[in-house]
This record gives sequence, structure tokens and C-alpha cells, in this order.
Amino acid sequence: MDRLIYTAMTGANAASHRQAVLANNLANASSNGFRAELSTFRAVPLNGDGASTRVFALEATAGHSSLPGAVQRTGRPMDAMAMGNAWFAVQGLDGTESYTRNGSFEVTPEGQLVNSSGLPVLSDGGAPIDVPPNANVILGSDGLISAQVGNQPATTLGRLKLVTPTADDPLKRGADGLFRATSEDPLPQDATARIQTGAVEGSNVNPVETMVSMIQAARQFETQMRLMQTAEANDKSASQLLGNG
Repeated sequence: MDRLIYTAMTGANAASHRQAVLANNLANASSNGFRAELSTFRAVPLNGDGASTRVFALEATAGHSSLPGAVQRTGRPMDAMAMGNAWFAVQGLDGTESYTRNGSFEVTPEGQLVNSSGLPVLSDGGAPIDVPPNANVILGSDGLISAQVGNQPATTLGRLKLVTPTADDPLKRGADGLFRATSEDPLPQDATARIQTGAVEGSNVNPVETMVSMIQAARQFETQMRLMQTAEANDKSASQLLGNG
């Protein structure tokens, strides 16, 4: 069989993977704080006897788009948007400290502060935040959290943990869509980080651009499949010629 089928297969796999990434991005075009996932591939020449005329498509290190999402003003007191490159700390489903730009908060019936995904929001001490029953939560621009019950004076519950990644320890996306430090260690509290209340950061996915990219990926996949069909046809023709001989 012509080795073309193997090189075409890697191209088809690359196009299929890119299509899956783009579909996930498009599905999260309205998710608060979502950062578009990127997929990258590199061409690796297939070395052997003769000229290196064929290449494999191999996945390279992928990342995410760091462009900020659009500001969506809600006027809701428990909505907050991290300013600059700051991130909110939450507890992931695996129990580890994770980071997100989703600042739409709410209080569970058990009195725990969570984001709209149901993940516990962490304080600057790295612990979940408990809110007294029937209390109104007040967020300060510096992340200070206060609770007021009725006409009683507000009491301080703690401070949101806000972190700012650095070039030495950047964030990487996990399979659960949350971000963690590359070092796998919790990032320190950034005392200079600020939030804007009454607003949330939208997704940074461009739906039109993503749909165009999906069409391109689909066409690329079809091209690779036609190459595989051509290789199969050539193999059959060669077998017939050998049989006639």
C-alpha cells in the first residue's frame, strides 16, 4: 500500500482535532470569562531512503488566547470582573486551587460563596468563604467581602484571592477548562489586583471567525480523505496490473 495513506491520515487527524477545539470554543461563546483554546500543529519531514517529499502533521504545544473578553455590565452587586491580568481563585472539582475569569458569584443554600459554575470561591487564605444566612454580600474593589444582615452593620468575611500570573510561572489550561500554574503550586495573592463590581467579563471567542475556521478545517479534512481514497485507488490499480502480468 502507498505510504501516502499514513501522511494523509496525520493530516486528517490534525483537522479533526482542530474541528473539535473550534466546536468547543464556539459552544462557549457566551460563557463568562472563557478563554478560547488554541490548537497548533507542525510539519515533520518523513526521513528515509530518497528525497524527503512527505511530512507528518504532529500536534505542537497548544495554549489559549490571552485577549480579554468584552465587558458585560449587569448592575448585579455579586458580579465582578477582574481588572488587568488578575484571576479569581476557585476550588476545582479535583480539590486543587484553580483560576478563572468567571466572576459571577452566588451563595448556595448551605451558605458557601461559589461562582456560576458551582465552584467554591477561595479567600486570600486559600479557604472557601462562608456567608451568614440571609446576608447581603458586598464586594469591594480590592476584593474585600462584607456581609450585612438587615440593618445591622456590615461584617468582613475575608478577601477574594486574586492572583496575577508571571512570565516565570504562567497559567495553563486543564482538561476541566480551569487554569492552573505551570509549576502546579498555588500562586500568591496579588495585593494590587482590583475588581470592577456590577460587571462580568464575557468570552473572548469571536463566533464569526470561529465558524470560518471550522469551515476551513472541514475542507482540509475532506482533502485529506480524498488523498486516502486516491491512495486506495492507486493500490487497487497496481494490484490489477501485477495480476495481469
